Amino acid sequence: MQRMAKQRRVFFFEEYIPCDHPLPYLEHHHFPDSGVTALRPRLPHWWSAEERNEGLKNLLDVLLMTIREPKPLLWFYTPMMFGFSRHIDAAAIVYDCMDELSSFKLAPPELRALERDLVAKADVVFTGGYSLYEAKRHLHDNIHPFPSAVDLDHFAQARTGDPDACADQGQIKGPRLGFYGVVDERLNLDLLRQVAAARPDWSLVVVGPVVKIGHDDLPKAPNIHYLGPKKYAELPVYLAGWDVAMMPFAINEATRFISPTKTPEYLAGGRPVVSTPIVDVVRHYGEIRAVAIADTAEAFISSCEQFLQARQEWPDIQKEADQLLETISWDRTFSAMVRLIGDSVVNRTAQSRYKPTDVLADRRIAKPTVRPSNRRRHYDVLVVGAGFAGSVLAERMAADSGKRVVVVDRRPHVAGNAFDHQDAAGVMVHKYGPHIFHTNSQNIVDYLSRFTQWRPYEHRVLASVENKLLPIPINRTTLNGLYGLSLQNEDEAAAFLATRAEPVENKRTSEDVVVSTVGRHLYETFFRGYTRKQWGLDPSELDKSVTSRIPTRTNTDDRYFLDSFQAMPLHGYTRMFENMLDHDNIDLQLGVSFQDVRKEVSADHVVFTGPVDEYFDYRFGKLPYRSLAFQHETLDQRRFQPVAVVNYPLQDVPYTRITEYKHLTGQVHAKTSISYEFPCADGDPYYPIPRAENQAVYRRYATLAEGLPDVTFVGRLGTYQYYNMDQVVGQALATYKRLAARDEVHLPTRATALTPALANSA
Repeated sequence: MQRMAKQRRVFFFEEYIPCDHPLPYLEHHHFPDSGVTALRPRLPHWWSAEERNEGLKNLLDVLLMTIREPKPLLWFYTPMMFGFSRHIDAAAIVYDCMDELSSFKLAPPELRALERDLVAKADVVFTGGYSLYEAKRHLHDNIHPFPSAVDLDHFAQARTGDPDACADQGQIKGPRLGFYGVVDERLNLDLLRQVAAARPDWSLVVVGPVVKIGHDDLPKAPNIHYLGPKKYAELPVYLAGWDVAMMPFAINEATRFISPTKTPEYLAGGRPVVSTPIVDVVRHYGEIRAVAIADTAEAFISSCEQFLQARQEWPDIQKEADQLLETISWDRTFSAMVRLIGDSVVNRTAQSRYKPTDVLADRRIAKPTVRPSNRRRHYDVLVVGAGFAGSVLAERMAADSGKRVVVVDRRPHVAGNAFDHQDAAGVMVHKYGPHIFHTNSQNIVDYLSRFTQWRPYEHRVLASVENKLLPIPINRTTLNGLYGLSLQNEDEAAAFLATRAEPVENKRTSEDVVVSTVGRHLYETFFRGYTRKQWGLDPSELDKSVTSRIPTRTNTDDRYFLDSFQAMPLHGYTRMFENMLDHDNIDLQLGVSFQDVRKEVSADHVVFTGPVDEYFDYRFGKLPYRSLAFQHETLDQRRFQPVAVVNYPLQDVPYTRITEYKHLTGQVHAKTSISYEFPCADGDPYYPIPRAENQAVYRRYATLAEGLPDVTFVGRLGTYQYYNMDQVVGQALATYKRLAARDEVHLPTRATALTPALANSA
């Protein structure tokens, strides 16, 4: 909240306090150091639950009117606050679920129902750790785990602090084993009792308030010291006086999903940690030497003894912990949260403007005009294909050169293979498989941004192998998960891959590229079966360019793309294309073939983005393509898989991947839609098959194209070359510049047939 207070006003609405005053009122306590204003509602102590709820609602309404904040961002740490605030028209609603509060002792009976309602209305949900995320991720579409972070500088003070600086602790003899935190049903009090009894020469220091249990329930012993609650600023001072930091948690319903902030705080303070087997502690810290996991009293005592005896080795052990701590900070956590909240605000605003079942609802941007073919039979330019290449060229020629353009497409929609729409359930899907926009070209971003806003999105893909979901492209996490390793850095990962690689002197095929980089086993596990399904050919029969595009990483970066700009059109690709083609100089004729239109329409120039072999009636035979078939399904659940795309490399699985679209779009919906992707030989052409003999045939068609002064061939099909979306846009923009430059007098003076070499330079 302190970090948020640097960007906007923050009011922290606390739990109500009973009072003797006959009217409710709200205390304001501003804390200048943090910038946060604490609000403490005071309610008559004799009020009923209904009266309290109504009173809190009124106090909140008055506050919002007073501070002139009609659409606040509501950030909930507990569902108990939702009962009196659900009516607020918020910019966005955040549910920061730090614990499974309903499992705590004395949890209010209405808490579960309130949480259900809050989750249903929340725009984004954060969880206080991965275990809690795994338990709740099916409840919401936009849910993200945020394990405990740490204020490194604050707790690092313990490393150089005076161990006896605290008056109450300084008098306690060592060695000292310490714990700070709330003392409640989450602590294993019997474990404390057993440790104290087994080692009377150790002093057990417990710092923190006792809550929900009686002081009589606490274990009593001469070497157990309860020092009571302390301020946050004092914690490093107490930590400096400990030899070992304890986390003696009970294993029960209240601790099932906790992700203790104490772990990184203790480590930042330079103290070894002994913990009971809390799932998230084991998950994140169980493999480093600075943290010991003990599931019995005997093991707990033994681990403490080992740390006390290993004080000379502690500097080396601490280095390993410090490497891990470098990846954990509240600044990093806050930045990630702010980005997600910003996306949620944008999405909520968009949803308030657009009907959920109609992506064309905003009339401020007109729909593309569809005019009958007999209205105007002659055009300056006839563009065949309303995908990226055709639409970009049509827009440029109409808007920049003032030409009259007609765009035709055999499909009944614009956007080509990027076409997206809402299915019968109202879930936004990509009809022809997932399209993720990424580029390193700011010029391309600037151009497309004329027609769309963007939703930040970084694509991640998992591969289903050996009953595991592992990151692809292969990275260090993949290697550790597949082989049960604990590779800690890039050097170790690179050394491991070097032992697996099988050098190939002359890399000609896709198999050569992969085997020479990662070895035969990883090739067979991740690449061979997938490639056979995708291309209908063994990797040994495919050009090396197919797998050269897929990197192998020695770090833990699990992003599929590393481009500087990665995002999705905020309202979808179809909306972007409609905006692009919404020009008075552009006519659209959809659901018609080029062969039919060319009989009725004349044009000075043709831009052809369809298959180049089709244009020439397959004079030299058909150029081979791979096609795709899709099985679309809508499921009555919020989430199906952890990421947008999961690959299935095994050849005995008929599909190559499953896509869940809500990950891509950020849509919040009670249902989810997925698609199974089946590569096939027949159907619409998707992927030119990269083999030398195919390129030889294409070059013959390219020669014919160069002889046509009134036709420009462009795009993936027009130049028989695989391009990413941004590359097609770049190619189209470069093509327009060349055409416009030589059109100063007349268009055309000669034909333009883009070869792969020309396209790559675009």
